Amino acid sequence: MYKSFVKQFFDFFSALMILLMVSPIFIILIVLLFISNNGKPFFTQTRGGKNNKIFHVIKFKTMNDKKDASGELLPDNVRLTKVGNFVRSKSLDELPQLINVLKGEMSLVGPRPFMSEYLEIYTDYQKRRHEVKPGITGWAQVNGRNNISWQQKFELDIWYVDRQCFSLDIKILFLTLLKIVKPTDVNQTGEATTVKFNGKN
Repeated sequence: MYKSFVKQFFDFFSALMILLMVSPIFIILIVLLFISNNGKPFFTQTRGGKNNKIFHVIKFKTMNDKKDASGELLPDNVRLTKVGNFVRSKSLDELPQLINVLKGEMSLVGPRPFMSEYLEIYTDYQKRRHEVKPGITGWAQVNGRNNISWQQKFELDIWYVDRQCFSLDIKILFLTLLKIVKPTDVNQTGEATTVKFNGKN
């Protein structure tokens, strides 16, 4: 009952209420990121969703598009703007994904949606994370986030898939709020973004 109906209703209603409550902050961030990113406050990317369905995740754009002399993008940690660094440290870059929740593509809680290109290199075990909708936050995010290995992320995601319930979702949301108040594990040491998955790491 919870997985098939209650969770969907809870996600939609909660996402709508949160968007309404944070709308002033949402608008301020759009303006600040519009200025710091040359008119590009949002970033979209294809991700893998439930049952391997590909969708476009929406995030606030925290890095500019500056390139080197050869036309290649500069390293992530160089392109991360001051505003973007603040937004990311507070996990505010995830706020636009509430729109993905309203569209039914994501849940508030679930395995984080990884890049769609990874779908081709997952093992059958790793693919199990796609048995449920991806989430804005999840069990892996409150247990290490970007400072744990890819294997640990998969294990934590699948642990959640097998135990998904209302009480666990509430616990994850509460722990997520604590992470936002006292940010930890936002980036891997020396990296602005997490290391890409290659099927072996």
